[in-house]
Amino acid sequence: MSKYILISHGEPNSIFLEILFKSLKFNKYKSPIILISSKQVLERQMKKLKFKFKIKLINPNNLSKVKLDNKSINLININYNQKKTFQKISNVSNKFIKDCFEMAFELIKKEKITKFINGPISKKFFLKSKYLGITEYISDKFSKKNTCMLIYNKKLSVCPATTHLPLKLVPSKITKKNLENKIVLVNNFYKTFMNKKPNLAMLGLNPHCESTLKYNEDIQIIKPVIKKMKKKKYKLSGPISADTAFIKNIRKKYDVIIGMYHDQVLTPAKTLFEFDAINITLGLPFIRVSPDHGPNEKMMGKNLSNPFSLIQAIKFLDTH
Repeated sequence: MSKYILISHGEPNSIFLEILFKSLKFNKYKSPIILISSKQVLERQMKKLKFKFKIKLINPNNLSKVKLDNKSINLININYNQKKTFQKISNVSNKFIKDCFEMAFELIKKEKITKFINGPISKKFFLKSKYLGITEYISDKFSKKNTCMLIYNKKLSVCPATTHLPLKLVPSKITKKNLENKIVLVNNFYKTFMNKKPNLAMLGLNPHCESTLKYNEDIQIIKPVIKKMKKKKYKLSGPISADTAFIKNIRKKYDVIIGMYHDQVLTPAKTLFEFDAINITLGLPFIRVSPDHGPNEKMMGKNLSNPFSLIQAIKFLDTH
């Protein structure tokens, strides 16, 4: 098992390096951090944002023989000819993002690295509808179909059974197999990393878990899954109405709330915790974490972005 935390830059025209500089300046981490990025982009943004770090260039083919600490930025350089320090997010940086990811995946396999963070990426330009999100993109690269997104906070985490689907497509993906897989992945994660059997709640799909239609997913699909998994000794409640699940006296009973679609659980979670949450992909042969926000193009270069989610991401990997 590798001791390194590997970080892939993501979109170069984003707030990522700003929040990374802040994370490295104000916090000390035990695990050596390796950044996959462009030396040119790094130096330009340091100058623009008025940060000063030494850069230590790392040969990825000789990684196991190099002694690393966090006194400098340990950089694996990926060539990228950036014309301006910041420019509008577009297709221009796609090759750079892809090269960073491919280098990361190669090192994860070769060096058995188990801790990986990627910077935020514009799904619109990089994924181009081929994948629903980065969770699916990375899962495909490692031939893992049974994965899921966990937005983790130590008080309460959430897991959407479907990710970035248009709402009209969600019901077709609410299957017994899908829901059972999510329950198992979340339960195993908590047992492995938190040394506890989590209390889980599962939301209904329909308002108040009711439907005026003849077919009701809450009755025909969700309820039988909960009954089956409770018989298998999972600590699971539901289906619970989504409009009351996050009320204080209800949510405090649970470690994780599993919802049926993205915004059903991410909206209340972000309202409650803002930047104090991280995005963890479960079901991979390593732990992949990312800050729980996007590239935030409007804030590029302003030096006003909150690094807390990235700090939490690095801290999580540094202590697990």
